Amino acid sequence: MTHFDETQIYDRLTEGEDGAPRSEARNGLRHVGALSMTKLADGLLNPKLVLTWLAQALGVPTAVTGLLVPIREAGALLPQLLLAGVVRRSRQRKWIWVAGSVGQGLAAAGMAAVALTLQGMAAGLALCALLAGLALSRAAASVSYKDVLGKTVSKTRRGSITGTAGSVAAAGVLVFAMLLMSGAVQDVPPVAAAIGLAAALWLGAAALFAMLEEEDSDPEPNAAPVDLSPLREDPQFRRFIACRGALTVTSLAPPYLVLLEENGGALQKLGAMVLASALAGFVSSWVWGRMADRSARRVLVLSGFTGAGAMALAVVAALLGWTGPVWVTPLLLFALLISWQGVRQGRSTYLVDMAPEEGRASYAALANTLIGGLLLLTGALGGVLAIVGPVAALAGFAGLSLIGGVIAMGLHEVETDQDGSRD
Repeated sequence: MTHFDETQIYDRLTEGEDGAPRSEARNGLRHVGALSMTKLADGLLNPKLVLTWLAQALGVPTAVTGLLVPIREAGALLPQLLLAGVVRRSRQRKWIWVAGSVGQGLAAAGMAAVALTLQGMAAGLALCALLAGLALSRAAASVSYKDVLGKTVSKTRRGSITGTAGSVAAAGVLVFAMLLMSGAVQDVPPVAAAIGLAAALWLGAAALFAMLEEEDSDPEPNAAPVDLSPLREDPQFRRFIACRGALTVTSLAPPYLVLLEENGGALQKLGAMVLASALAGFVSSWVWGRMADRSARRVLVLSGFTGAGAMALAVVAALLGWTGPVWVTPLLLFALLISWQGVRQGRSTYLVDMAPEEGRASYAALANTLIGGLLLLTGALGGVLAIVGPVAALAGFAGLSLIGGVIAMGLHEVETDQDGSRD
C-alpha cells in the first residue's frame, strides 16, 4: 500500500477535509486494525453472554457464575488509578497497551484450555481467576490507550477511528452470532475454539499496535501513584463523572429487559443475544463516532435520552402486557444497546478531547476508577429494585439515564477551542 493510498483511505474513513500527515494516516489505520481485533475478541468472549453460557455448560455453580460479570466490569476499571502512575513514568505509552493486549490474549487462551479440561467448581474458579487477570490487563490497556490515541490521531478524527473499529468488529460478531443460532457452535468445543480465536486476535493486535509511530513523552519519574487533582481542580471533569456514572445504567439494564420475557423464547438463547448486541454495534458505532467528532457532548445527551426512552417503553409495554409478540422485546433491546454504544463512544471521545495532553492518563484512570465504584453501586441499586421485579429496576434505570442526559447538557463543547477553531 502506498503512502497516497494510506492517506486517502484514512481521510475517507475520518471524512477529513484536508489531507492528513502520512505518519498520522499510518497510525490511524493501525489503530483501526488493532482496535477491530480487540473489539472482535471482546465479542467472542463476552462475559455477559458467552462466558456465562460456557460456565453453565461446564456445570459451574450459579453463585460462582454470577461473579463473572462483576469481576470483568469492576476489575477492568478499579485498578486504573494505580496504573496511571506507570503510564506517566513511561516515554512510550504504547508498550503498556501492548502488554495489556498480550495479557488478555494469554488469559483467553487459558480459558479455552479450561473449557476443554475442567468441570464444575474447578472450572468456575479457574475461569474467575483467569478473568481477573484479563480484567487487570484490560485496565492497563485502557488507561494507556486514550493517551496514545491523543498523541497519534488529531482531534475531530478520533471518534471515527474508534467508531470504524467498532463497526468492523461488530460485523465479525454477527457471523459468530449466526453460527450460534444455526446450532453449529452450540457445544463446548466450538465455543472454546471461538475463545481461542479471541486469544489469537489479542496477540495479533499487540503486534500491530507495537508498530505505532509514537513520539516520546516526557516521563514523570516522581509522578504520584494516585493523582486526584482533576477531581479537585476541574469542575467539568466532575460533571463528566456524574454524567457517565448515571449513564452506566445503559450497560446494566439489558439483563433486566430480557427478564420481561415470561416464557423465555429465542431472546434468551445465546445466539439471539449476541446478534442483538452485534447488530446494534454494527449499525451505530461509526455513526456515533462521526457525531462524537463533531460534538461528544451531544452524543452523551442523545444517548441518555434514547436509553431512558427505550427503558421507559419497556416498562410501559410490560405493565400493559404488550411484551407477548416475539418482536417487541428484541426491538426494545436493540434500541437500548444502540444507546449504550452511544454512551461508550461519547464518553471515550469526550474524555480524550477534554483532558490536557499531559494529564490524559490521570484523567482516564481517575474517571474509570470512579466509574468502577459507581458501577458497583448502580448494580447494587438494580439488584435491590429487582427484588420488586425487573419492571421496577428498569423504571429506576430509566430515571437515571434521563438524569445523565440532562447533566450532559451542561458539559462544554470540547471539540472546539475557546476561539472556535479546531486542532
